[in-house]
Amino acid sequence: MTNIKESANFIWSIADLLRGDYKQSDYGKVILPLTVLRRLDCVLENTKADVLKKYSQVKTMSIQNLDPILNKAAGYNFHNKSLFDFDKLIADPNNIASNLRNYINGFSEDAREIIEQFEFDNQITKLDDANLLFMILKRFQETDLHPEKISSMEMGYMFEELIRKFAEISNETAGEHFTPREVIRLMVNLLFINDREILTQKGIVKTIFDCCAGTGGMLSVAEEYLAELNPDARLEVFGQELNPESYAICKSDMLIKGQNPSNVAKGNSLKRKDDTKLKGDQFVNHKFDYLITNPPFGVKWKKVEKEVKEEHEELGHGGRYGAGLPSVSDGSFLFLMNLMSKMQHLEKGGSRLAIVFNGSPLFSGSPSSKQNESSIRQWIIENDLLEAVIALPNQLFYNTGISTYIWLISNHKSKERNGKVQLVNAIEFSKKMSKSLGDKRNELSDDHIKDITSLYGDFKESEHSKIFDNEDFGYSKVTVERPTRKNGKIITDKNGNPKPDSSLRDTENIPLKENITDYMKREVLPHVPDAWIDEAKTKVGYEINFTKYFYEYKPLRSLEEIRADILALEEQTDGLLKQVIN
Repeated sequence: MTNIKESANFIWSIADLLRGDYKQSDYGKVILPLTVLRRLDCVLENTKADVLKKYSQVKTMSIQNLDPILNKAAGYNFHNKSLFDFDKLIADPNNIASNLRNYINGFSEDAREIIEQFEFDNQITKLDDANLLFMILKRFQETDLHPEKISSMEMGYMFEELIRKFAEISNETAGEHFTPREVIRLMVNLLFINDREILTQKGIVKTIFDCCAGTGGMLSVAEEYLAELNPDARLEVFGQELNPESYAICKSDMLIKGQNPSNVAKGNSLKRKDDTKLKGDQFVNHKFDYLITNPPFGVKWKKVEKEVKEEHEELGHGGRYGAGLPSVSDGSFLFLMNLMSKMQHLEKGGSRLAIVFNGSPLFSGSPSSKQNESSIRQWIIENDLLEAVIALPNQLFYNTGISTYIWLISNHKSKERNGKVQLVNAIEFSKKMSKSLGDKRNELSDDHIKDITSLYGDFKESEHSKIFDNEDFGYSKVTVERPTRKNGKIITDKNGNPKPDSSLRDTENIPLKENITDYMKREVLPHVPDAWIDEAKTKVGYEINFTKYFYEYKPLRSLEEIRADILALEEQTDGLLKQVIN
């Protein structure tokens, strides 16, 4: 961790050179792409001479695509055939801009595309005009980002630290870019816990997908976890990301680690795929063994409303959003439904999914003729797909202090979990950080992660774990009518039935496990004997009132205790007043 902090602080200090020529909010446009470039440069350092030698041998041959040959010489899924590297760039200060462009153009296509995402060419001109380009590159050349010094995991931390710092000074939300690593470790633990036997088989290959991949933190942690569990296993990682800078960082990480860079796509994953513009969901009809994401909390989806509604209406359950659409003010459920559409078919082993939500998806929306959050919950629970909901401690995330929950979804539940949902209350499982990072004041220790994972894995009732039938979360929303009266008499329609008085109309939420008639006799008719239920208006809804299930009654203080406190305060106040007067 010392290496990370030292390197991150050193790179951060380079931004001071930009002061005056750049707005603080634009520092990242220079520092992030150059950090990626320097990382790629250090990775290729040992084999650069081999690549140049091979290139001189094959460039005159009539080979259409040299990339695979040069990649092999580099030992990675990318290479650089330019004569330059950071050392040589610094050796020729007078031609720094043209040489840097030559160097960038020397990268193979996938790596070049990464740099293009930052639109860095504009910055080369700006830095050169301000006589800053040589100074900035010199500082980066002095930063050793070789994998032997800084691992992929540490590099991920570094990028996240830099993004967080840039987001802080420009008043943006760093949390849109990444999730704290300890939260990801917990999610990955929960995803893999029941599959240890499968994952430790020799030569096993599994796939994982994140539709809001950010800088690739979730995919990296999952890959590391499986490598620890079984060095012979291979986890193929796939992701999609909307933000171009985050996408570029994620893709560079995939390249360096030998993953297929085309497995990471750019674009808004909520939109329908558009082949002409390479936008929208780039993984239509793909199925994955594991799915994981931390979508943005409470984000409006107005920008994609037209495409999402069209898919919902035209394709129904043949598309991604057949279960319903959440309110436009919060698209959380859209990300979940997108991932669920990519779950592996049961005959091929099924899938497990972990997603982070705020509290809203647990209860927002009520049953109505229009499909909404309640109908989405109903579809998930009635299809026995919800395995568990885990309440996390507050203030774990960089951009919010609100309550957060991990939902675990599976289409191949273990026998004991069939028809059941487990709720785990882990809000007390955290420790205070020595120094806050944005809104993040708490963190999970390794022991916390282990304890929460065990609570889930043991599948037993306890102070922190409750197990429910799927039906326990369902209720019938019934419309209770009362007759219209005129001069004390009930007004009837032509069939002799009492006409309902809309001003006296009410609704009752009756648990699915309860008999509606019995409920009416006990709760309603003793107070309004003339009431009846309009059965045509009855709707079924589902909600998960997490707080109710873990509510602890705290007895009120006695009057004697309160009186004693008041008298003590009066005595104290009287003493203070005497001091002031005297």
